[in-house]
Amino acid sequence: MKKLAVLFLLWSFPHQGFTQDFQQVIIDSLKKELSISKIDTSNVLSMVELVDQYKYSNADSALFYAQRALILSRKINFHQGEFRSLFMMGFALSLASNHSRALEVELKALRIAEKYNYTIGKGEVYNRLGVIYRETKDFPRALFYFKQSKQLFDSLHNYYMAVTSEAHIGRTYYGMNQPDSAFYYCLMAEKNIERYGSENMSCPNFIILARLQSDKGNVQAALNYYQQSLLAGYSSGQYIFTNKANLEIAEIYQKAGQGDSCIHYAQRALADAQKSSVGRSIADVSLFLSSLYEKSNLGLALQYQKMALEAIRKMNNFGNLNAIQNLSAFDEEERQYEQATTRVAYNNRIKQYSLLAGLAVFLLITFFLYRNNRQKQHANALLHRQKEEIHTQKLIAENALLNLKATQTQLIQSEKMASLGELTAGIAHEIQNPLNFVNNFSEVNKELLVEMKDEMDKGNITDAKEIANDVITNEEKINHHGKRADAIVKGMLQHSRSSSGVKEPTDINALCDEYLRLSYHGLRAKDKSFNATMKTDFDESIGNINIIPQDIGRVVLNLLTNAFYAVSERRKSPHPLKGGIDEYEPLVTVTTRRLGSPSGDGGKIEIKISDNGGGIPQKILDKIFQPFFTTKPTGQGTGLGLSLSYDIITKGHGGELKVETLSAEAAAQAGKEGEGSEFIIILPA
Repeated sequence: MKKLAVLFLLWSFPHQGFTQDFQQVIIDSLKKELSISKIDTSNVLSMVELVDQYKYSNADSALFYAQRALILSRKINFHQGEFRSLFMMGFALSLASNHSRALEVELKALRIAEKYNYTIGKGEVYNRLGVIYRETKDFPRALFYFKQSKQLFDSLHNYYMAVTSEAHIGRTYYGMNQPDSAFYYCLMAEKNIERYGSENMSCPNFIILARLQSDKGNVQAALNYYQQSLLAGYSSGQYIFTNKANLEIAEIYQKAGQGDSCIHYAQRALADAQKSSVGRSIADVSLFLSSLYEKSNLGLALQYQKMALEAIRKMNNFGNLNAIQNLSAFDEEERQYEQATTRVAYNNRIKQYSLLAGLAVFLLITFFLYRNNRQKQHANALLHRQKEEIHTQKLIAENALLNLKATQTQLIQSEKMASLGELTAGIAHEIQNPLNFVNNFSEVNKELLVEMKDEMDKGNITDAKEIANDVITNEEKINHHGKRADAIVKGMLQHSRSSSGVKEPTDINALCDEYLRLSYHGLRAKDKSFNATMKTDFDESIGNINIIPQDIGRVVLNLLTNAFYAVSERRKSPHPLKGGIDEYEPLVTVTTRRLGSPSGDGGKIEIKISDNGGGIPQKILDKIFQPFFTTKPTGQGTGLGLSLSYDIITKGHGGELKVETLSAEAAAQAGKEGEGSEFIIILPA
């Protein structure tokens, strides 16, 4: 009973109100409780509370304890704990932006709530489903679930919980660009917050009211609402919302040209974001501060930019999240490990049988040579010592093998994550272009709508219609570029997702073109002075071929990264000048073509990735596909990229990976210019 009372007190606090130090005290207390308590329902509730404490600041730990709580709940048949575990797991996944998996988990929680008639729990899940759909911009479906939640809580006369749904509905209408409905529900929520004491919703609700006033141009009214949101947020320690309010106030002062006030509120926003430990909030505020100091204090701007990048890096470091996402891959690894263990055991048995056979012969000879009992005892003692030594050596060898496999698995994962890192800068560049189009056309539409309103007031219907046509055209462009950004993000997620091992029809030309641009922009982000010419020659008759796109994408990215690295290194080295101008121009070329008949089993696809870098010396050419071999400086390469690429092409797809190269030294001896390297991928069509 004492444990349950402590847990009830913890649940009764507003969780966003904890400062980092107090939050750590709670986490330590819960972990201590777990270490000394027996396996029961209070143990499950402690783990669920740990998920609640970790969900904003450490997605890995949140999901780890959610899984433990779920397993234990099912083991002890604790249905309420099973529901809370799934609900909080979905909450953490949603905060980690894994909305598809969050949706799956929350629907499981909903089924449990319906099965065991957890009515309040159903309402909570409806709200979480609404948040997930709102975060993915599916506003109609989000509105449906929020209204379901409100209807359920109203039917139970639980107006305290209904206030949460009302505030969410107002925020959703705001996202749907329906300001009148948003204003209506936000005012309803604020009235009921005062009436029923749901103060934890005041801060976010005031923020929406402030945005509505700001959109109308009522700056002073907006600032008044923002100040009320700060007052409510600080009184309950809701730093996740106060940082947003401070940042939006700073943006208002930035537009008004009041630099000091803008910086003041932006720094308050950063302090609140750091207290909330939400990586996305820290990154957004840091980037805003960096832009403020970009012209006046470059060093400070760079410092804030680094802070943003560090927040994003921590936010994206989801070890346990990857484990949840890739259960099929985990099962495959387990299967391979069991097969490997079986093979080792079989080999050991063969060795043991051989040893026993030899020992049997030895004993037989000993029996005939030495008939007395003393000599037989001596032989048995010797045999016993030999067996112990063999057993010890066997254990040492098995332990070394396990350590080697674990190290190899970690290095392979590190190489995969390194390839994802190569894409980050390129993805940022690719997304920025469509976002710029969206922002620019949005600004133009705003001006056109004002102009159209003036023409309509004047009675110029014809001119107003022409302006409306321009607005429609611009909206189509906004939609087009929005889909571009969506496609880029989906491509990023496709690359970061571990391979399922299932082949699917893929446009190999589009895949090569995408990774060519992303790898180039990734290098440009690291070295602004770097430039290179990119050429493509794609055979349009290839069409779609059956491959594992994540795996082939990693191979292409690795080869392109190596190609750009090669031309970059050659550009840094001394080379001849023509007329005082550097004659060397970095060049990376990607070509595709179909080999053989396009029908039947004879058809093959060839992908060539070539560069005019320094080439590969003949003495190391035979080693480049060996694991852990690299020519890069220490810390810049794992030596696993080409090895993994070779395995993916040859073992995973039944293809070939080969290289043709002429190093700069060999080219000079032959009287030719350096021809660089050319990696050739051949895949079955």
